Amino acid sequence: MRLKALGWLLFGLASGSAAADDLISSYNDGLQSDPVFAAARSSYEASKERLVQGRALFLPNINVSANANYTSADYKYFNAQKGTSNFVSGNQNWPSWGAGLNITQPLLHLQNNAVYDQSQIQVAQAESQLAFAGQDLMIRVAQSYFDILVAEYQLETVKAQKAATAEQLAQAKRNFQVGTATITDTYDAQARYDLVVAQELTAVNDIEVKRQALRQITGRLPGPLARPQGQIILSPPEPNDMEAWVQAAYGNSLQVQIAKQNFELAAKEVERNRAANYPTIDAVASATYNTQNASQFVIGQTITNGTIGLQLNYPLYQGGAISSKVREAIANKTKSEQDYEGAKRTVAQTTRQAFLAVKTGLAEIEALRQAVASNQLSVDASKLGQEVGVRTEVDVLNAQQLLYSAQRDLIQAYYVTIVGQLKLKQSVGRLSPVDLDNVNKLLRPVN
Repeated sequence: MRLKALGWLLFGLASGSAAADDLISSYNDGLQSDPVFAAARSSYEASKERLVQGRALFLPNINVSANANYTSADYKYFNAQKGTSNFVSGNQNWPSWGAGLNITQPLLHLQNNAVYDQSQIQVAQAESQLAFAGQDLMIRVAQSYFDILVAEYQLETVKAQKAATAEQLAQAKRNFQVGTATITDTYDAQARYDLVVAQELTAVNDIEVKRQALRQITGRLPGPLARPQGQIILSPPEPNDMEAWVQAAYGNSLQVQIAKQNFELAAKEVERNRAANYPTIDAVASATYNTQNASQFVIGQTITNGTIGLQLNYPLYQGGAISSKVREAIANKTKSEQDYEGAKRTVAQTTRQAFLAVKTGLAEIEALRQAVASNQLSVDASKLGQEVGVRTEVDVLNAQQLLYSAQRDLIQAYYVTIVGQLKLKQSVGRLSPVDLDNVNKLLRPVN
C-alpha cells in the first residue's frame, strides 16, 4: 500500500503541467511549491537515513590514532655527600611517535536489534506520512479550486440580483413621479439596491481571498479557471455500502497505518530499554606501533603490539535508571495503543461522514436539478407574460434571479459532492492523482 501510494505521487510529478489553469495544473504546481508537502518530502528523505544508521550498529567500528611527542629534559647531578657529581649536567631533547588501530565488532547487542527494527518501522511510517501528505495536497487543491468557482458563481448571482433591484428601483422612481407609488416604495427599493451593491463588494473580495488561498498552495496566483461545462454525471460510491467503506478504512487508511506504526515503535522501545539490562559481547582487536629515540635516560626502542579477544560488559546497577526507562516505555506503549484505537474510531467516523455527505450530495443535486428546471420554466413563462402584458420586466428579472440562485446552489452541490467523493477515497487510502484527473476531465477552459 505504501509503495503504491508513493507511486501515485510519482505519477503526479511526472504528469507535467497543463497549458491552462485547471485542477491538474494546480495540483502539479502544489507538488513543486506547497511548503506542507515539501516538508513531508524532506522528512521522508531524512527518515531513510535511519535505516542506514540502524544497519551500522551491526558493522565493525574502526578507529585509527596517532601521536607524536618531543621531550626536552634539563638535568643536573649531585654527589650525595659532597653536593657534587662526577656526571656532567646538561640538556637533551628527543622525539617519540606512535600509531594505533582499534577494531570492535559487535557480537551480541540486543539493544541494537530493537533499534534496527525501529529504523525499519520509522522508514515505513515516513512513507505513509508522505503518501498522506500527497493525498492531503489533492484535497486542499480541490477544495481551494472549487471554492474559487463557487465564489465566482456567487458574484454572478449577486450581479443578477443587482440588475433586478436596479430595475425595481428605476420602476419605483417612475411610479413615484407619476403618482402611482409612495416615496416609501422608492426608499425600500433603494435600500434593497444598496444592500446588493454591498453584497457585490463582499463577493468580489471573497473571490480574491479564495484565490490567495490557492496561491498559498501553488506558489502563484491562478488565472481564469476551467469550469464544468454541460451536465455532470456523478456516480454513487462503489460499493454502495457504508460499513464496507468503514472496514476498508480500518485496513487501508493512512492515518490508521501511521498510528499503528507509532504503536509498533513504542513496543520496540520497550524491548530496547529492557535489553539495556543484558550483557553485551564484542570482538576486539588492536595493533600499535611506538618508537622512541635513545637518550641519556632511555634506550632507543621500537615496539609493535597486536591483540585480539572478546570483551564482555554486564551492567549490574545504574542507579535504577534502566528500570525507570522500562516503566516509562511501557506507559508510552499503552498510550500509543490507545492512540491507535482512537485513530481507528476517528477514521471510521470520518468515513461514515464522507459516505453520507456523498449520498446526501447526490440526492441534493437531483433535487436542485428539478429546481433549476422549474425556475427555467418560470423564466420562460414570465417572458411570455411580459409579451402579452401580464408580467413586467421586474417579474422577469425576479424569475431570472431565482434561476441564477438555483443554478448557483446546484453548482455548489456538485462541487461539495465532488470533494466529498475525494475525501471518501482518502479515508480508505485510495485517493490518487488518477481520481483528480478524472475530475479534471469534467472541466473546460472559459472562453
